[in-house]
Amino acid sequence: DYLISLLCAVLLAFLVGAGIMLLCGFDPIQCYGALFEGALGKPRAIGNTLAKATTLALCGLAMSVAAKAGIFNVGGEGQLFMGALAAAVVGAQVKGVPAWVVVILALLASLLAGGLYAWVPGAMKVYWKVDEVITTIMLNSVATFFCSYMANGPLKTTEKGIASGTASIMKEAGFAKLIPLSNLTTAILFAAVAAFFTWYLMTRSSVGFEMKLTGDNDRFAAYGGISAKKLMLWSMVLSGAICGLTGMLEVFGLHKRFMTTISNEFYFDGMLVAMIMRYQPFGVILMSLFFAVLNIGSRSMELSAGISSEVILIVQSIIIFFMAAEGGIRTALQNRSAIRKARREAAAKEAGV
Repeated sequence: DYLISLLCAVLLAFLVGAGIMLLCGFDPIQCYGALFEGALGKPRAIGNTLAKATTLALCGLAMSVAAKAGIFNVGGEGQLFMGALAAAVVGAQVKGVPAWVVVILALLASLLAGGLYAWVPGAMKVYWKVDEVITTIMLNSVATFFCSYMANGPLKTTEKGIASGTASIMKEAGFAKLIPLSNLTTAILFAAVAAFFTWYLMTRSSVGFEMKLTGDNDRFAAYGGISAKKLMLWSMVLSGAICGLTGMLEVFGLHKRFMTTISNEFYFDGMLVAMIMRYQPFGVILMSLFFAVLNIGSRSMELSAGISSEVILIVQSIIIFFMAAEGGIRTALQNRSAIRKARREAAAKEAGV
């Protein structure tokens, strides 16, 4: 039922978008054609779409891991920044070792930085009942300002042409491009491993089952012998670690250094994807791909069809609106159907009498 509702929401959103295009004097078929052509029409476009989907999927999975255990990590943006900075420092400072050693050390540093930064609000939630939504939002600002200070101060590069960034990582350690002129690199392989691990953990392991029980009712889970507090805390740490990994992949895959523009609120987009798909790992990956098509294709649509890419933001917002209202709409329709059925049965009884 939910997938049908999601499909209806997407179709309705595209119809509303088409109506806006018609009102503005544009041909919806031409505009949507340009959208999908810009996202999937050429190898470079496909590469950019897959790269964007990778980032969205990792952020969405990070949100899902924590949310399934009943703790909401809204601080993934800050954890991403901390992981990216840690990876950039390791990539630039570690010398005299093979490139693969640098990659592994940077990977561990990013996981540790993101995980530890998520541990703080997680521990405050579990042990002192401090609202994690508030603390994680506040810690986002702390992380971004701290990383900005480091990139413009103690760790600022002396290279010309770099306004706000650290020294570049070891050249040989950077991830190679899979499609020329696109943003797609071998970072997608690391992301695929992380996605598979998250999917297996959440859907095929006993820990995933315990996470679901804890998220549904932590008191019942504790009564059943599950260490709910411990599970919530480690779910938060894992969520932060995935965000830190995302930052590392951005550094080693695209920028080759830490920059203050390393993320354009990637995590918040991933949160939307996760919430739309109700924290289901496979669904998060599919919706990430769909949102990436909209994001990358909207730029081409703006250039070739002449219509503002803001229309796609309207389409995304409408999808979110319909999915947020999906539960209420479905309940109303079910109630109406039940009333009609009861009336038919009552009428049939009266006719029989």
